[in-house]
Amino acid sequence: MKTHSLEQAVRAQKALRDAAGRGPEMFPVQAFVGMISDEIEKLRSQAKSDQDIATLISANSDIQITAAEIAEHYAPPEDRHQSHA
Repeated sequence: MKTHSLEQAVRAQKALRDAAGRGPEMFPVQAFVGMISDEIEKLRSQAKSDQDIATLISANSDIQITAAEIAEHYAPPEDRHQSHA
């Protein structure tokens, strides 16, 4: 099965959006937390709190998110579309 890294996918999407004259794709908090729920699950299993996760996100991006938003919008495994590494 052919795979691509997140970084490759983001670069390709940015190039396509730029070529189409579109700005960056924006995600509401619910969609963002849904996208990162695999990582949230793994970090929680390593005893990281939702506050720890929110701090990690905010420290490494311009995304400001709260522990409450993570808890509210976290998608459990059975609600996710697909699993990936």
